[in-house]
Amino acid sequence: MERDLSGFRTALTDWFRAQARDLPWRRNRHPYAVLVSELMLQQTQVATVVPYFEKWMVRFPDAATLAAAPEAEVMRLWQGLGYYSRARTLQKAAQKIVADHQGAFPRALEAIQALPGVGRYTAAAIATFAFDQPLPPVDGNLIRVIARLTDFWEPVDRTDALESIWEAATRWQPSGDGAGLFNEALMELGALICTPRSPSCLICPVHRFCAAQQPEQLPVKKPRPKIERMIEECAWVVRGGEVLMEQQTGKRWRGLWKLPPLAEPHQGAPLVEMVYPFTNHRVELSVYPASAPLWVPENQTWIALEDLEAVPMTAPHRRALRKLLKNHLNPPAPPV
Repeated sequence: MERDLSGFRTALTDWFRAQARDLPWRRNRHPYAVLVSELMLQQTQVATVVPYFEKWMVRFPDAATLAAAPEAEVMRLWQGLGYYSRARTLQKAAQKIVADHQGAFPRALEAIQALPGVGRYTAAAIATFAFDQPLPPVDGNLIRVIARLTDFWEPVDRTDALESIWEAATRWQPSGDGAGLFNEALMELGALICTPRSPSCLICPVHRFCAAQQPEQLPVKKPRPKIERMIEECAWVVRGGEVLMEQQTGKRWRGLWKLPPLAEPHQGAPLVEMVYPFTNHRVELSVYPASAPLWVPENQTWIALEDLEAVPMTAPHRRALRKLLKNHLNPPAPPV
């Protein structure tokens, strides 16, 4: 393919112009909008992100608006997307744009990458999509596409192998205009055609340029760590029309609210049981009824039942709380 990069780029971008999905962040190529979309899309599916992005851009249309917003409102608008540190990082980036660049998004790659939460990939995505710079945003999609096109069999989560992927993507960049279009087409190819499982090779627009003999086996990665089981036992404490909640102080969920941990050994069956993933863990959450304590720590407080929907909350505990509220407000009829 290195001998016919021009033909490869033409075939790919022609296909993209005809088949590209209509996504809201593709209609707004302002660098701030690109930053928002890229942080939202990290570890989150496109279909999930679309409504969040649209609501976010209505409430926080620019860096200045986001920079000045209360953190609680930022977290409330983000809840449900998970990985809540991304929301705080996004606000910090907006504050730096206002403080260091008078609200104007920087164009230089070094200045973009100096923003909080903006690493090599995100900086390249902003530079190429917003400013048409010939810089490849090498994410999981591009890693997979490039590994298959070049029949690359080294583990791509190894530093030296990943650098080889970046180098190939950089060599493929078009000179002059069109880098943003080309890079977006590469990403769309990975999303729609060169998918992780069962790639659609027969309808691939660049199939004749692909060197892969076993594309479904690529990219190669190191063995994944074992998933560990984690037990989380929480308390459902209701006092009149209020429920006891705990605000988190840890890095991952700082500022969000969840049900407090169970203070005493539980008796009887849980009111709610559910399972959710957390990094390399499988968390088994159980919520038990508990009595109101005589004293609560500073990070716990009583919240009115009708106010809970407006409180920024971790997604698993939001789901558990909705089940608890449904049963609390509509208890099952006693057996006859």
